[in-house]
Amino acid sequence: MMQEPLLPPSALAEALGAADLAILDIRSAVDGGGRAAFQAGHVPGSVHTDYVADGWRLAKDGAGGLLPDPDSLAQLFGRLGLKPETQVVIVPAGVSSGDFSAAARVYWTLKTAGHRHVAILDGGFARWAREGRPVETGPGRQPDPTSYPVRLDASRRATLAEVEQAVKEREGGPALLDTRGPKSFAGEEKSSLAKRAGRLPGAVNLETAQAYDPATNRLRPLPELEQLFASVPEGAVVTYCNTGQLASTGWFVLSEVLGRQDVSMYDGSMSQWTQDESRPVEVG
Repeated sequence: MMQEPLLPPSALAEALGAADLAILDIRSAVDGGGRAAFQAGHVPGSVHTDYVADGWRLAKDGAGGLLPDPDSLAQLFGRLGLKPETQVVIVPAGVSSGDFSAAARVYWTLKTAGHRHVAILDGGFARWAREGRPVETGPGRQPDPTSYPVRLDASRRATLAEVEQAVKEREGGPALLDTRGPKSFAGEEKSSLAKRAGRLPGAVNLETAQAYDPATNRLRPLPELEQLFASVPEGAVVTYCNTGQLASTGWFVLSEVLGRQDVSMYDGSMSQWTQDESRPVEVG
């Protein structure tokens, strides 16, 4: 079923009821109304897992969005009834670029944990409902718990140590792609989770929220994405933002949609980098 990272509603509709399918509705109170909205209507057979509240990201030592440890991920996946062979479809609300970034972050987390079969419902629940497809109400499916064998794929994640080395080397290392807006890149504004304004030294900027079309609440068409990301240097790329959410969209587009090799994401991002004043930042 899942040959592409973005699954059209028609393909999910055909697969409803399959034994190896897990539909994860990730709506939170921040995006899409959370559990109340889920209970009011969701894709039939969905399981609700709140992106903000259920442990998809870890806040630790000032960093706002770290990848949880393997044991925590195994427990999370087990509660959701996942097995390595499960076909996972992530359903965001389909209402904003931030909402899509949350779905991309869940996708990245599953892939980084070694899960192979993952897709995002293209357009989210909003598109599903708008197309008049079947909607279920109530608490949703209650999966049987499983024991999930997390096997981390280090190639998808840039660690703090690796980013420190990339900043130190500058030439010959991976390109550091700042996916935030230009004011954050220049140090004119900052996240409340970052101790200092600015960017990773040597980084280049591409506001990857531009990859999302607010008129359709979907990623832009492939030719537009190719044009938008044409400025990203060739070779290895590390995407980052403030807490590893917006950077997930940059990673998703480059790696999964455009098929670029050697693309990773720094989940600690500026919220982790700026905790130590000895780590340099650039402004301007």
